[in-house]
Amino acid sequence: MPLALWALMISAFAVGTTEFVIVGLLPTIAADLGVSLPSAGLLVSLYALGVTIGAPVLTALTGRLPRKTLLLALLVLFIAGNAFAAFAPGYDSLLAARFITGLAHGVFFAIASTIATNLVSRDKESSAIAMVFMGLTVALVTGVPLGTWIGQVFGWQSTFLGVVALGAVGLIASAVLVPARLPQSAPPSLRAQAQVLTSPRLLLVYLITAVGYGGNFVAFTYLAPMLTQVTGLTAGAVSLVILLYGASVAVGNILGGRLADRMGPVPALTLIFSGLALLLAALGAVLTQPVAAVTVVGLWGGFAFANVPPLQSYVVQIAREVSPDAVDVASGLNIGAFNLGIALGAWIGGMVVQGAGLAAAPWVGAAIVTAGIVLTRLSGLLDRRVTAVPAA
Repeated sequence: MPLALWALMISAFAVGTTEFVIVGLLPTIAADLGVSLPSAGLLVSLYALGVTIGAPVLTALTGRLPRKTLLLALLVLFIAGNAFAAFAPGYDSLLAARFITGLAHGVFFAIASTIATNLVSRDKESSAIAMVFMGLTVALVTGVPLGTWIGQVFGWQSTFLGVVALGAVGLIASAVLVPARLPQSAPPSLRAQAQVLTSPRLLLVYLITAVGYGGNFVAFTYLAPMLTQVTGLTAGAVSLVILLYGASVAVGNILGGRLADRMGPVPALTLIFSGLALLLAALGAVLTQPVAAVTVVGLWGGFAFANVPPLQSYVVQIAREVSPDAVDVASGLNIGAFNLGIALGAWIGGMVVQGAGLAAAPWVGAAIVTAGIVLTRLSGLLDRRVTAVPAA
């Protein structure tokens, strides 16, 4: 794999840490700022909303910028957003800081995904995207549990300062390792962008991304309070469980990319979503039993993020057929769909926690992911019909 992929992975590690470390810090932040858990959960939703807006809009507006220049500018914005969060004087300003940081996140992964596919042959694209997103999984293995522990011991502000340092490392690595001259097509025309926005096949995949990926966050957003208040684990033990979850995510992310390369996106997604729905339901059933709950969480992580490489490569694959001049825009919209799913999942999770309690969140998440399976099979049927028309 080219060295540029390693630079993208390092940067993704920093971005992934700030996105997911908030999950382990929700009880700490809620107590420190004097807000409820559902209100603290909005820190997840507002970040995801920033990604949802920033990914498609800023990707389209920055189409003429050289890829490396744009990448470095995004990392500078990311560092500034986290510095703002570290010194935020209150809840409202922290929400604003999370939203600003999310704007950089969305475009970063949209551009990183298309850069990755341009650096390798077609048969390695899913694996290349998986390598970039490996930064997210490594963040879950190391950055998130370490950041959670730092926040619990030294205050949540210290965690954001640590993320600023990680962002600086990613910025330097990208400046050194990413080549200055990267393949770049001309900015897409309005017609090409319209083709992306009006393609039924792409819109269906975006819906699959939002539903199938977002259903996981109904439960994952409230993992820390579930484990402490329902399962009965200590705050220190929660950091270790998040570490276990992250290790499982790392394995699942690699397998998800390989499954997509070998089976194709639709069969791979059907298998992954099925496993995810079953494990969420299992978590709901054993949440009051510490050993069983920790075991399920360890397996859950492997399926929770394995869908990322096949979903992203699926969008790139369809975009090349529907609107080959707007692949970056299509990719950016899918990053937005991922985070729209996170925002809605966290919001729905907050409503469930407030109404039915923490123990109900995994069951609702399982039901939403099951809907993602149905949509995936429908998309596969639509693909076969489109393929059959020119063959006939």
